Amino acid sequence: MTKGKNQHVVKHPEGWAVKGAGNSKATKVTRTQKEAIEVAEQIARNQQTDTKVHGVDGKIRAGNSYGNDPYPPKDKK
Repeated sequence: MTKGKNQHVVKHPEGWAVKGAGNSKATKVTRTQKEAIEVAEQIARNQQTDTKVHGVDGKIRAGNSYGNDPYPPKDKK
């Protein structure tokens, strides 16, 4: 299976947009950032990729990995 593109949540004139990495067009535009994050997470889970959440200033402020992380967290129990 081919790995998909990381999903970026970015500010959009009509609210917030979900864009695949390198795409010029938005996959989905939502009114709120929360809605866009939910869409991006669903796509990232399906494609086993990452989410990158950008703030209003355009800088990445959060993200999550839904793929095969080469450095998974170690359980300290």
